[in-house]
Amino acid sequence: MSTTAGRRQDAGARVPPRESISGRPLDPVYEGPADAVAPPPGEYPFTRGLHPLMYRSRPWTMRMFAGFGSPEDTNARFRHLLEHGQTGLSTAFDMPTLMGYDPDHPLALGEVGREGVSVASVGDMERLFAGIDLGTVSTSMTISGPAPVALAMFVVAAERAGVPRARLRGTLQTDILKEFIAQKEWVVPERPSMRLVGDLIAFCAEEMPLWHPISVSGYHIREAGATAAQELAFTIADGVAYVRELVGRGIDPDAFLPRFSFFFDLHIDLFEEVAKIRAARRLWATLMREEFGARDPRSWGLRTHVQTSGVSLTAQEPLLNVARTAIEALGAVLAGTQSLHTNAYDETLALPTEASATLALRTQQMILAETGAADVADPLGGSWYVERLTDALEAEARAYLEEIDRRGGMVAAVEQGYPQAEIAEASYRFHRRMESGDRGVVGVNLHRGAWPEDVEIHRHDAEAERRQVERVGALRARRDAAAHARAMGALRAACEGTDNVMPPLVDAAAAGATVGEMCDLMRAVWGAYRDPGSW
Repeated sequence: MSTTAGRRQDAGARVPPRESISGRPLDPVYEGPADAVAPPPGEYPFTRGLHPLMYRSRPWTMRMFAGFGSPEDTNARFRHLLEHGQTGLSTAFDMPTLMGYDPDHPLALGEVGREGVSVASVGDMERLFAGIDLGTVSTSMTISGPAPVALAMFVVAAERAGVPRARLRGTLQTDILKEFIAQKEWVVPERPSMRLVGDLIAFCAEEMPLWHPISVSGYHIREAGATAAQELAFTIADGVAYVRELVGRGIDPDAFLPRFSFFFDLHIDLFEEVAKIRAARRLWATLMREEFGARDPRSWGLRTHVQTSGVSLTAQEPLLNVARTAIEALGAVLAGTQSLHTNAYDETLALPTEASATLALRTQQMILAETGAADVADPLGGSWYVERLTDALEAEARAYLEEIDRRGGMVAAVEQGYPQAEIAEASYRFHRRMESGDRGVVGVNLHRGAWPEDVEIHRHDAEAERRQVERVGALRARRDAAAHARAMGALRAACEGTDNVMPPLVDAAAAGATVGEMCDLMRAVWGAYRDPGSW
């Protein structure tokens, strides 16, 4: 049979319908050139990448997320990963820290050090980074509600180690809107939270020129069940809300946008995920230049960290997660990320062991050294399929942005429960498809078999909680009570007034104030946030 005849026969055949992981109908074949050829990498609107040579000139930062137990436990894991080739640090905090409570708070019982590292004071921060040169190693801290408190303690710890704040490199998550939308870890309500975010970004713009004060995070939105288009739209909308907060204060966008950063999920649907990151760069660049009038090209660039998808991993046949993570990490590189975390295969069962975390790091190193994926900028650029997906995702995201603007902006939309409801509905649809078998997951509802299930997992050290409780009590007993009281009084005055809260937070941290004490003061001034849960 000739090729032409074969094509004619295929054209008349019934092709079973297929959908992307987000439920997007997929054509079996994409033909024809893209509507327009995108500018080359490194040029506005950066669809094809932020830098002209991409990884030829500078590899992405290998930044493995780590944190458990006491600060000493996590410090040992940091050191291990750095010794094995990691190029940046990423800190996971435990639930009490993320919610702004000290280890001895009743709500912290049983949770101290369980899902991240327990940090309650500057002393804990010093122990966490002991022996690590904070003037050379880039450090990320994944915390949002108490982000200003965490940054204050980090600044004090670094300066005590001889590293001035102006030399510190790294990223603070700070993205409180995605907490209200998806991750559900907060301290105070939406409006005072936005004020805190604005204060922190303004402080960093003046005091910490090398620091990224915010990582606008789509990752948790996607993990909560959002589609790719929803993750893209709600993340960009969150970023726009923060820009409006600062511009509303009279701050020039070019004073802070060059240090904005983002954080996206890289799910298992390879091509849709690559297109999502490409569309995010183009959409952000266009908005910053056209809507906000940013003039500095660095203000247009969307710099992003990417993490492989946790929700795509399975507890069934967990060793298959090695392959899932490798595919997703490859997608992140093909999409042009600036920083990457690869999940460990055992994360559906427990925190990663040292061995599984090392294997996840080695996955990145293999992609860089062996696959050739880093040899060419935007290797999938020009693919009819990827270009069409990029256009489609941008169009869907813009439709969401228009609806959010109609509702009064992202803060108002969050207060109304709009993005929360959209994500809940998308998650419901996805799980219905899985349960019906329409969406296959190998080892779960497809190709289930007798695979060895015995996997060595990380065991929580219950003694870490006792040590942290004792430490915070000892700190309160030995600190200068008068200096602590003065610092907390100044912090309260700033919260009740209009001054930037960051300088008094730094002073309070230096005077021995704990995470819980500083966050309790904020709750006393502004009230505690309660999730309305109305969707």
